[in-house]
Amino acid sequence: MDKIIYHSARLKCGAKKAFEMFTVNKHLERWLTKVADVEPKVGGKFELFWNPKDRESDSTIGCKILAMQPDKFLCFEWKGARQFRHFMNERRPLTNVVVFFIQHEDKTQVNLLHTGWKNTREWEEARKWFNKAWATAFSELEKYVNKKIG
Repeated sequence: MDKIIYHSARLKCGAKKAFEMFTVNKHLERWLTKVADVEPKVGGKFELFWNPKDRESDSTIGCKILAMQPDKFLCFEWKGARQFRHFMNERRPLTNVVVFFIQHEDKTQVNLLHTGWKNTREWEEARKWFNKAWATAFSELEKYVNKKIG
């Protein structure tokens, strides 16, 4: 049985800007990673680097965008952190992240699903770790987008 990670955020912006938070490198580098190399097109790179000096270990190097409809949804591959790479990063398919953007007036609901988790103890440990990581990341996303000006 596949387990799923789910997180959501309510952003004080339109769907276009919310979508850019996941597809524009300078925005990703403010809330999710240190260095981003994302090509916002199907088949384009979705590479994030938490330790740019160790690009192979602490990154999503080699991950691609699998599907997208601008301002509506984005689906991309995801790799495990250093401690999980021995079982997460070599298997195909990789885990996948799907993000949906639903605009309500001047706000956008962002819903994230991270799927592809297997039923072993090490996979469950990785899923719990990423559940916390996504919670922290979405908190940073809300702070970045919803910050008060002035």
